[in-house]
Amino acid sequence: MNYARIIGTGGYLPENVLTNAELEQRIETTADWIVERTGVEERHIAAPGETTCDLAEQASRRALAAAGLEPGDIDLIIIGTTTPDHVFPSVATQLQHRLGCHGGPAFDVQAVCTGFVYAMDIASRFIRTGASRRALVVGADTFTRIINWQDRGTCILFGDGAGAVVLEAADAPGIIDSRLHADGRYKELLWVPAGVSSGYDQTQQNAAFVEMRGSEVFKVAVTTLKEISEQILAANHLTVADVDWLIPHQANRRILAATAKRLGLPEVKMVDCVRIHGNTSAASVPLALDVAVRDGRIQRGDTLLLVGFGGGFTWGAVLLKY
Repeated sequence: MNYARIIGTGGYLPENVLTNAELEQRIETTADWIVERTGVEERHIAAPGETTCDLAEQASRRALAAAGLEPGDIDLIIIGTTTPDHVFPSVATQLQHRLGCHGGPAFDVQAVCTGFVYAMDIASRFIRTGASRRALVVGADTFTRIINWQDRGTCILFGDGAGAVVLEAADAPGIIDSRLHADGRYKELLWVPAGVSSGYDQTQQNAAFVEMRGSEVFKVAVTTLKEISEQILAANHLTVADVDWLIPHQANRRILAATAKRLGLPEVKMVDCVRIHGNTSAASVPLALDVAVRDGRIQRGDTLLLVGFGGGFTWGAVLLKY
């Protein structure tokens, strides 16, 4: 049986950094309050004219270099994103064109902050069935483009970025298991109340900005991440003690800490980049993965648990051997 194994990771953050001290000058807040509530100290903001595809390309090229591959070696591209450059075509097809690897399937997945986890599950299934040999899986978002900078509850949290992995068919895991879920009943707790076919009016103030009920999202997110982590481990006859590294969606520091506590996982075994990245939506899991691979924390043979949670609500987990 084919398995999908990670052979390269890459990440990219825009050069422009927005600190809490700078946010103090824009809105009614303090740097200390932001850190206390979210754990975020700074976030990266895409420059004017810098698109989601631009970020994805940089992360992808770094992942390909780490894998020792050329773009032409890739036969599948899947991108998790909520902020595509255009309504269509997809970011994935534009990235395919830029890389010069034409002909194979390329498409976007929209599961908000769980987008990368969804994309990993799909790519793994392509490889396991033999439909693909090598896949480029990306999470990329310019999420600050849909943020209301007068809304203190959201603007302090989010940043822009991209992360990527190259998956290759292998005889042994690799990806051991993956689980995806969604429940549309919760949509108005975290959403953008505008869209192409839902009566979008460009004159309506804040129509295309993120709206979030933070305390309610917190409760559902922590409960859901705990449950899906325990479910995927139990299904594979493992416990939390078998996990070398938990790589959660970098929503905010309070959600990360609460999830680790409820799982009984020491925080030293959790990759936490929220301080310097903020919440980069679909990019957050692969960015955190890339950071921990490149700084040497994650070693070959380690057992990793990737978990995501996003608007919709969507949630998912990928259990793998690195």
